[in-house]
Amino acid sequence: LAIIESALNPVATSRAGAKGMWQFMYNTARSYGLKINSFVDERLDVEKAADAAARYLTDAYNVFGDWCLAISAYNCGSGNVNKAIRRSGGKRDFWSIYPYLPKETRSYMPAFVGAMYALNYSKEYGLVADGVQMPAYTDTFEIHRNLHFEQISHVIGIPMDELQNLNPQYIKNIVPGNEGTQILKLPYNYS
Repeated sequence: LAIIESALNPVATSRAGAKGMWQFMYNTARSYGLKINSFVDERLDVEKAADAAARYLTDAYNVFGDWCLAISAYNCGSGNVNKAIRRSGGKRDFWSIYPYLPKETRSYMPAFVGAMYALNYSKEYGLVADGVQMPAYTDTFEIHRNLHFEQISHVIGIPMDELQNLNPQYIKNIVPGNEGTQILKLPYNYS
């Protein structure tokens, strides 16, 4: 799903204001417990946003009882899926409500199926993933006071861009530890 949402880009931003790999809108993110303030935007935290996305999809599945409708709701919201169900005369499958969904959502489910097909049959079609540029092993640290990325970079010699790539949720390059315990990820070799 994150492939369709953002091409796996953890700092993606849509025209509508959705952010992160999972493309959460502000209100939805807040309702699923993601913190957003002037220092932190947890929509950009890959792990926390993935957890919130899984909870959203579980909730949508519990409402609709169908994964295609749950995935459609992820794209356009449960309200729009319910409206499409009503307009279709109460039908509860994707292809029956298809004409009543927002235009973007009509192509969303087929794109998801296509991505799943490509992932499942990648070897048969000679599709090979690019190498990952992120470190294979990371360590996490609990930070209990404000800490700027430049301080970390200066003390341990880690490049700023590596810190930013591993911790995109800190939007001003400051870990706001004075607000409570914050997590900082570092490549294991810098631990």
